[in-house]
Amino acid sequence: MDASAAPILVWFRRDLRVGDNPALAAAASSGRPIVPVFILDDETPGLRAPGGASRWWLHGALAALAADLDAAGSRLILRRGAADRVLDELIAETGATAVHWNRLYDAGGISRDTEIKSSLKDRGIAAESFNGSLLFEPWEIETKAGSWFKVYTRFWQACRAAGDPPPPIDTPRAMPAPGAWPECDDLEAWALLPQAPDWAAGFRDHWTPGAAGASARLKHFLSDSVESYADDRDFPATPATSGLSPHLAWGDIGPRQVWQTAMAEAPAGAGRETFLKELVWREFAHHVTFHQPDMATQPMDAKFRDFPWEPDDDLMAAWQQGRTGYPMVDAGMRELWATGTMHNRVRMVVASFLVKHLLQPWQAGEAWFWDTLVDADPASNPFNWQWVAGCGADAAPYFRIFNPTLQADKFDADGAYLRRWVPELTEGGYPDPIVDHKIARERALAAFKSLKRE
Repeated sequence: MDASAAPILVWFRRDLRVGDNPALAAAASSGRPIVPVFILDDETPGLRAPGGASRWWLHGALAALAADLDAAGSRLILRRGAADRVLDELIAETGATAVHWNRLYDAGGISRDTEIKSSLKDRGIAAESFNGSLLFEPWEIETKAGSWFKVYTRFWQACRAAGDPPPPIDTPRAMPAPGAWPECDDLEAWALLPQAPDWAAGFRDHWTPGAAGASARLKHFLSDSVESYADDRDFPATPATSGLSPHLAWGDIGPRQVWQTAMAEAPAGAGRETFLKELVWREFAHHVTFHQPDMATQPMDAKFRDFPWEPDDDLMAAWQQGRTGYPMVDAGMRELWATGTMHNRVRMVVASFLVKHLLQPWQAGEAWFWDTLVDADPASNPFNWQWVAGCGADAAPYFRIFNPTLQADKFDADGAYLRRWVPELTEGGYPDPIVDHKIARERALAAFKSLKRE
């Protein structure tokens, strides 16, 4: 086959969109046939498999991407298995002489992709990777000493000093098809959607995975909520947040698209500034995780490796099921189970409660969120758990222990959020607290002080 007419494989991962997709755009600019492919890699060691809620989202996002590609005269090829083997099979089937993809930044993804790129190049197959997930590469924003940042405020300042991130890349005008399409798996056969029972039934009332759903979310937020975002974002009963986190986690929309649209369409002010800072907080999580690849398992602060946790299956189950006797905690955990998400203020409260009131390891909470959040992200999920636990980058001090009752009084004063998710408060039958706040606080502080003595 003439090399100039040989197809290029575009390997989709957490970039499930056709707009602002550097790997796809680069392939399209060549004028050569394009074979878009998504590989459900559940065989390569070291990769973290998506949790249940993320698998539900992935099904919807893949269906939306396939429809978008079909509308553009292309097709999404689905394959399952170890990515290196599947790519080799597709190269043999299509005669492709190049593979393009957008980079991942978690340790497992980096290790796998590095080996694949090296192997492809050794065999004369061009392999190119791009940044389709972040505003800046994790190594582009540095301290004056040439190191990486551990304090968010300084990271934010460095990002702003670097200027606006590069603009989004236009959607390709044409995606030439290959002479023959390789075989494609049936998405339904992957069984990403829960069955018997369909515990994700309520998700459909809250979410529309895919680029169109992401665009609609962003448009609504910028026209309806962004101006009051700085003031209202901490109140869980108020629909003041963007809801973009799962779309960003799977790449239905890119952060550069969000940034540019916000700068163009949102009025300047505290609301827009706070929203952009939250976008850069996500960036900070990826920056830190890139430099600390074991974030999901090991505390950044080494002394926390000896923390005297008290694992207890019963306490863990009470927290997971929203029956701790603390309405703010229980409301958040029930919201999570019903919708696949939880308001950010409440996430901090429930996470603090687990690790400080109940002395359960933060890794156990991180694993539960990984399985139940539609926006579970390889960087943000462990990064934020370590932040709350007091052992991560720029972490909240361990002795900052949220009082769930005072948090409810402050951020849900009229009880609207609590009544929605904990109707027993008015109907009767609500359980007593499983721990006393004062006793739990004193126990947590004593555990922390024991580390310092050691």
